[in-house]
Formats: sequence, C-alpha cells, structure tokens
Amino acid sequence: MARVSISKKHPDVYKKVAELSKAAEEAALAAGLGPRLIELVKIRVSQMNGCAFCCRLHTRDALKLGETADRLAVLPVWWESQYFSSTEQAALGLAEEATRLPGRRDRHWDSGALTDEQISAVTWVALVMNTWNRVAVLSEYPVAP
Repeated sequence: MARVSISKKHPDVYKKVAELSKAAEEAALAAGLGPRLIELVKIRVSQMNGCAFCCRLHTRDALKLGETADRLAVLPVWWESQYFSSTEQAALGLAEEATRLPGRRDRHWDSGALTDEQISAVTWVALVMNTWNRVAVLSEYPVAP
C-alpha cells in the first residue's frame, strides 16, 4: 500500500500540530524545564516509537544545545546509568509512560522530582512528540545519510 504524505495532503492540520508543539514546548520552558531536557524527551519518545526521522532531527538539535554523545548513547537505558539527574529521570520516565500508556507499570522514575506544572508540561511534550512520530512514520519520511 502506498503511503501518503499526510502533512502535504492536509497542511492546515499539520500547521495546527506545529502550533500545539510550540505551545507544549513553551509550557515546558515556563515550568522550568530546559531546552536540552525537552530534546531528551523528544528523542526518547521517538526511540520508543521507532521514528528514525525524529530521532535524527532531535539528536542533532540536542547536540547543538550542548548535549553529550555519552548521554545520548545511554538514553535508551537511562535508568541503568548515573548520567541523568533526578529531574531528568522523572521527565524521561513520565515521557515513557505517556508513550506506552497504562498497562506496563515497571516505573524507573520518581515523580517527586517534578512539580505538577512540570508533570503536565512533560506529558504534553511527550504527547505531541508521539503525534509527530506517527506523522513521520506513517508518511514514510525519508531518512538518508
């Protein structure tokens, strides 16, 4: 079955998702979450969803913001490393839960490191990233060197 670029077929809907994405990022920044942490959440969600396009895009963005190759290398198993702060661990765990949805309850994080505002903001960033992943994967966005 041929894939259709849904962003091109319905550009108005795509623009609304972009607006929602911007609003979620602004909420995360206003809640005191830094740009690097926001990128880590986007990358982790994209890894879980198998979205190569978004993994590449946000890894590049994170590196530009000063993220390290070591931290990016262990991001898929962040809970096994000592690279991430309690706030980062809480945000990554929450993002994973928002991506998996209820059912799998083996938490690797403690929500106590986040305020209610931060919990809400991380959840919105993860939800929007899940949407972007589906747009890219279902439209078969190309990922080439």
